[in-house]
Amino acid sequence: MGQSIQQIIEQTFRAESGRVLAALISRLGDIELAQDVLQDALIMALQRWPVDGLPRNPGAWITTTAQHKAIDRIRRNRRIVGSDDLLESMAAYQTDDEDMFEQGIEDERLKLMFTCCHPALTVEAQVALTLNTLGGLSTAEVARAFLVSEVTMAQRLVRAKRKIRDAGIPYQVPPANLLPERLDSLLSVIYLIFNEGYSAASGDPLIRQELCESHPLGSGADQLAT
Repeated sequence: MGQSIQQIIEQTFRAESGRVLAALISRLGDIELAQDVLQDALIMALQRWPVDGLPRNPGAWITTTAQHKAIDRIRRNRRIVGSDDLLESMAAYQTDDEDMFEQGIEDERLKLMFTCCHPALTVEAQVALTLNTLGGLSTAEVARAFLVSEVTMAQRLVRAKRKIRDAGIPYQVPPANLLPERLDSLLSVIYLIFNEGYSAASGDPLIRQELCESHPLGSGADQLAT
């Protein structure tokens, strides 16, 4: 029996979410806002893709749609810090999302991973946040990895995201002399993502191919090795 369009959409979002989220966070500077508009894009895909068909470049479609949702939210809520500057800077991305999605995404993912693994956060928060953002694991899946309740993990993730935003933690790859203090967390993230990939804690498939085959670091793994 073939897959339903809803299953195809959900699988596509799982496969693309880490790359798209990294790009959105790079532009918005706010993990919570980026995750919210990514969810908005999923809802839009569930409405439009069954009618319009699967886009030629799903990742670019998701990025563009999520960005439009972000602009709408910012316009409605001028209390968002730096809203005018955000609207102006995001206008530059309106016409080149497909080209952007084909180039430079791996650098954005590496920046996001190092941001999530900033030493201002506890090691547990670093690992949990990276699993949730770049790893694409749900709050429930991260909670199972840490043997805590979903409610407890949700609270920890919210605190970590807001600390990054409120403390102005830079979204960048740190200089070489600061790499060692973050490598333990990065290695823990890689282990837990592959562990979930090869022994899925939930869902019908026992193996989650999108976690096994698509390394969360992408080309960043090679950069770390050198």
